[in-house]
Amino acid sequence: MNRLKRATRQLILASAICLLSISSLSIAHAAQGTSRIDAVLVLDVSNSMSKSDPGKIGNEAMKMFIDMLSTKGDQVGIVAYTDEIQREKALLEIESAADKTNLKGFIDQLNRGAYTDVSVGVKEAVQILEDGADPAHEPMIILLADGNNDFDDASGRTQAQSDADMDKAIQEANDSGVPIYTIGLNADGKLNKEALAELSDLTGGKSFSTDSADDLPQILSEIFASHLDLNVVPVDSFTADGNYQNVKISVPNANVLEANISIMSSKPVEAKLIDPSGNSVAIPSDDILLSKSKSYSLIKLLTPVEGDWTLQVKGVNRDKIDINLIFNYDLGLAIDPLAQTSYSKGDAVTVRSYLISGGQKLKDEEQYSNMSAVLLVKDLDTGTTKEVPMDNGGDHFEGTYKIEDEHDYEIKVKAEEESFFRETEALAITAKRAGSGQATPNQPAVEEKKPFPVVPVILGVIGLAAVLAAAFFILRLLKKANRGFVGQLIIEIRDENTGDKTSPQYKKLSAFKGKLLLHQLLQLAPELKETEKVLFKPGSNDRIVLQNASLCTIEKAGRTIDASREFEMKSGDSITVSLKQVDKTIFIEYLV
Repeated sequence: MNRLKRATRQLILASAICLLSISSLSIAHAAQGTSRIDAVLVLDVSNSMSKSDPGKIGNEAMKMFIDMLSTKGDQVGIVAYTDEIQREKALLEIESAADKTNLKGFIDQLNRGAYTDVSVGVKEAVQILEDGADPAHEPMIILLADGNNDFDDASGRTQAQSDADMDKAIQEANDSGVPIYTIGLNADGKLNKEALAELSDLTGGKSFSTDSADDLPQILSEIFASHLDLNVVPVDSFTADGNYQNVKISVPNANVLEANISIMSSKPVEAKLIDPSGNSVAIPSDDILLSKSKSYSLIKLLTPVEGDWTLQVKGVNRDKIDINLIFNYDLGLAIDPLAQTSYSKGDAVTVRSYLISGGQKLKDEEQYSNMSAVLLVKDLDTGTTKEVPMDNGGDHFEGTYKIEDEHDYEIKVKAEEESFFRETEALAITAKRAGSGQATPNQPAVEEKKPFPVVPVILGVIGLAAVLAAAFFILRLLKKANRGFVGQLIIEIRDENTGDKTSPQYKKLSAFKGKLLLHQLLQLAPELKETEKVLFKPGSNDRIVLQNASLCTIEKAGRTIDASREFEMKSGDSITVSLKQVDKTIFIEYLV
């Protein structure tokens, strides 16, 4: 009987959600400012590449990608394939320059093989990410190949089998949110550009092609830019005259974590650097790193001083020198949560957004002064997206959208300047009337789905009772979904490495309804992202209900509590939330 009752209630809940568009409170998300990367570099090392890539541009591209990564924190794996895996390296976390040297040395040792099956390399790359990717990192695959298959007849391998394996790998990549970027190598003019472009399109990556190492800085800069919400800053190319020639490198603000300056030349170059105060800076030095290969030099400025730097480059007379510049930022973009998710046609929805750095709201008005922002409002019923300019308030962006139709919408904010952009994740809202479908000009809205079919007269009282019971449960669910919070949460955070504890933060709950994520109350700090699966719901008798779907450990009075289902807190109750991904503990007290 209890099982039947539970199933009936679940069915009614599903119907109510469908009928009345009941949804959880849309949570404001912050675009990551310093996202770490988990990348697998995949290279075709079959004999055909001796013609498609005789200069081993693929090897140079992989090494340059590694040099462009941050000095610490990213993970890189490598797959070299033919019609089977020739060599591979599982994800290695970069903790020092020696780790990068290790990876580049591995690439230099790769040898050619016989046949080719692209699906073999892609499938293995997906598996490496499944086995070792950090959930807090941004995963990606970079495939360097000519896109052509060449099977060994003796193996019995067919194109149909390869296609099936590729389809499965693409599906797994999509399920895990892994974009595949492809770089087609085309020295012999036999590049299968369409196949590589389709692979990128299907996974949300981008596709490029080249027959020259000269294109690598631009290609890799665009891949970085696409993956980490950055813009490539244009720097004029020039022809060397045998003397030092000046190139201006403008660091736009104090929030730049790294500036990657890639110099591509067919002949050796020399470089000097002058900081904004006019002083010469040694290359390399503590905050200036230098990486070289046979086809490129890469200079990395760590937390560079804001202002105009001067890069002096000396190349061989008449040699063309290409320079690319890309910045990485300690900046994210947050959007304030909306007090409600249901609106009516004609209502004005005001959205406020702001930059964050290190998990805190950025106060730097100079950074804001160079930026513009827009509301991106997507009508989910028509698929159209409208851009609404936002006002720059000096330390935040604010904009208003007037709801045009009784439709469902997604709203997010995009803020941009010359060298980078950030987007928040989307907030979902609805302007559809509860309990009805979309109205037409001549017909009132009707129910999309009734929880029970029309009861035949023969059922009499039994049928009527069933309908009334359904109505009772739906009304009860409606009341529960719209129930507001009372009281406040007092939050403190302790760093377990230093023992330092933040000042108490008092979070009033009266503005929220339905449910509330702990991460939302923590200002969406990226390092505390795992708390987005710890949620609170209003309870009865001025209580709140805690539910934990994260890996965090939650304790009350020193004893671990099982909040995977529900745990009720009354006024005066205190809990501790121990995080797994960072050494921090969150102390929470509920007061009414």
